[in-house]
Amino acid sequence: MRLMIMFDLPMETTAEKREYRQFRKKLINEGFLMIQYSVYERVCVTRQTATFLENRVRQFLPRGGVVQSLMVTEKQYNDMHFLVGKPIKDVRNTSDRTVIL
Repeated sequence: MRLMIMFDLPMETTAEKREYRQFRKKLINEGFLMIQYSVYERVCVTRQTATFLENRVRQFLPRGGVVQSLMVTEKQYNDMHFLVGKPIKDVRNTSDRTVIL
């Protein structure tokens, strides 16, 4: 499974910019990787893990803006097409590193 977090946050005031930076930093600390600006994703072993992680993200949501989550299977994620640009071969962004205990 992949859990994707997409967000559009206001950044007009100093407080809003600080909230944006804190939210982004917390996503990174939870293991999310940026795949585009304001689009982060993380590999999850099961749907339960993805749901658990989604609930953790709910705990540190910013007050304003829009934050959306999307759970997709590995098959669905691998069916993604690049219309412009090239895919990045990033080892950190594969399920090959997932260890199931």
